[in-house]
Amino acid sequence: MLKTMQKHGVTLAIFAAALTGLTALVNELTKTTIDEQAVKQQKALFDQVIPSDFYDNDLQKSCFVVEAPQLGKGSHRIFIARKGDAPVGAVMEATAPDGYSGAIQLLVGTDFSGTVLGTRVTEHHETPGLGDKIEPRLSDWILHFAGKVIHGENDAAFAVKKDGGEFDQFTGATITPRAVVNAVKRAGLYAETLPAQINNLTPCEE
Repeated sequence: MLKTMQKHGVTLAIFAAALTGLTALVNELTKTTIDEQAVKQQKALFDQVIPSDFYDNDLQKSCFVVEAPQLGKGSHRIFIARKGDAPVGAVMEATAPDGYSGAIQLLVGTDFSGTVLGTRVTEHHETPGLGDKIEPRLSDWILHFAGKVIHGENDAAFAVKKDGGEFDQFTGATITPRAVVNAVKRAGLYAETLPAQINNLTPCEE
């Protein structure tokens, strides 16, 4: 009986070790592919918020980490776009903390003079059928940021129409678009301060 239990125990141990080794091997073999897909997906998203002919550097490798209240609480990544050696704009991760159902994560592309190049929502929990119209697959609303100019912090036009601005709100849902518009405005204003601090930014960890 004891020998039988020992035999089964050894067999189980060998099986567990082999399974662990196989899992590690599969992870190692697929890691490169997964990383490559992540890079491609990020590049595709960048192309939606900043024109590819606007810059000529490797935007994904021009990554910095900042803590700026204008972008939301905590750390956010920004990617500096350059034309030649000159910085011309940025793609910024930003958070709208005041969505109807919680924080809304954004990617905002701007130049350094107040022009928004593009905006996309990367994560949200807004109400289906109402607030989720911030997604381009459901509505073209988010596309209307491209080309808009922020004329300073007191620009009353850069707001939803209910607040006297130029951006539409959704029927039955004003909180969500207001949160996004305000977050984009804050990000654009923050971008205007970047040229003066580029040399002091903290690079992202590899």
